[in-house]
Amino acid sequence: MTEDFSLQELSRLRADFPILGRVGRGGKPIAYLDFSATSQKPVQVIDAISNFYRTSNGAVHRGTHLLGDESTAAFEEGRAILADFIGGRANEIIWTKNATEAINLVALAMRNATQDSGAKPSPVKLQAGDNIVITRAEHHANLVPWQQLCAATGTELRWLDLHEDGRIDCETLGVIDEHTRLVAFTHVSNVTGAVSPVESIVSRARQCGSLVLLDTCQSSAHMPVNVRELGVDFAVFSSHKMLGPTGIGALWGRRELLSQLPPVLTGGSMIEDVTMESSTFMPAPERFEAGSQPIAQIVGWSAALQYLSGIGMARIAEHERILTSYMLEGISGIDGVRVLGPGADKERIGVVAFAVDGVHPHDVGQVLDSLDIAVRVGHHCAIPLHHFFGVRSSTRASVGPTTTREEIDRFIEALGQVRSYFGGK
Repeated sequence: MTEDFSLQELSRLRADFPILGRVGRGGKPIAYLDFSATSQKPVQVIDAISNFYRTSNGAVHRGTHLLGDESTAAFEEGRAILADFIGGRANEIIWTKNATEAINLVALAMRNATQDSGAKPSPVKLQAGDNIVITRAEHHANLVPWQQLCAATGTELRWLDLHEDGRIDCETLGVIDEHTRLVAFTHVSNVTGAVSPVESIVSRARQCGSLVLLDTCQSSAHMPVNVRELGVDFAVFSSHKMLGPTGIGALWGRRELLSQLPPVLTGGSMIEDVTMESSTFMPAPERFEAGSQPIAQIVGWSAALQYLSGIGMARIAEHERILTSYMLEGISGIDGVRVLGPGADKERIGVVAFAVDGVHPHDVGQVLDSLDIAVRVGHHCAIPLHHFFGVRSSTRASVGPTTTREEIDRFIEALGQVRSYFGGK
């Protein structure tokens, strides 16, 4: 089994994150258990962004001076670093402002291809009778764009259903059929923490000739992810979940499919030629990167990916598995608290949403915040999944590479006080 972090190593790791020394409202260092919402940033990432602005800031692909060349080199090197991290190729990486935009890029490109009467038939062009398949466990970012695409094109939207514990029910794979053009699903649920049965879903999609898009927002910072080995056609990534800055994400796609997607945003930097009557567009990835780009954010994300690689994704996964088991065991001993998702650490990560009997999640969150424990409250952009569990919202604790047992102990102790604080037993 992969070795967990030693106490000394974890202490050194935590020293790289300045914000972990922040004192909360209650006077203690904040126990940050909200990695599923956004990760904190090591000093290596902060310094990379600052140093870029101090020494190399310039526009990419738009000049021949030193600063422009250095910026362009960093911009393109970022593609290679991300591609290496996920097992892809640099020319298959498209920069977006976040994973949500990456999903929308595919959905809007498919709509454009479908509505272009002159376009040749292709895997990304929808036809009468086609359907798109998602799951009931999706974040709204991987649900609403497909609703919109289906509404615009007359395509049917279908979904895989769930077991009682929120895991995807493979008995419902039959909704994927020969008319399914695309299957889009999350690698890991941002509510239940359950890891999706990727192999089974991809196998069924391949049998039916369907494309596959994978949302890795809750997996790519917590476990090894290799897009080739997973066998998918598209995958989306979010920097701020991966120790990197906000404002930058990416779409990875198979090169042959990217070449068939029409552009979505148009303007500068993505054209081959322009006349007053018409334009021609560059090949992917440039055709999807109109306008000025978030270069400093790409530099910061590159530093974050190198930092994660230096630790080792398998080691991070093992560390978080141990903490997840420890957290689930602690929650199980508290009366009146129900975990929304698998109660065991197998095939799940450290994203643990729960409902407290008789206490609104916002009140739970405020009590924990008063004790300097940071968690997420609300529907986590997954209302249909909460409806499945019979609740409108929940509280969610999530772990990351820097999380300690002591932070879990503080969380469990505080959670045990919540019901009594509001008059419960």
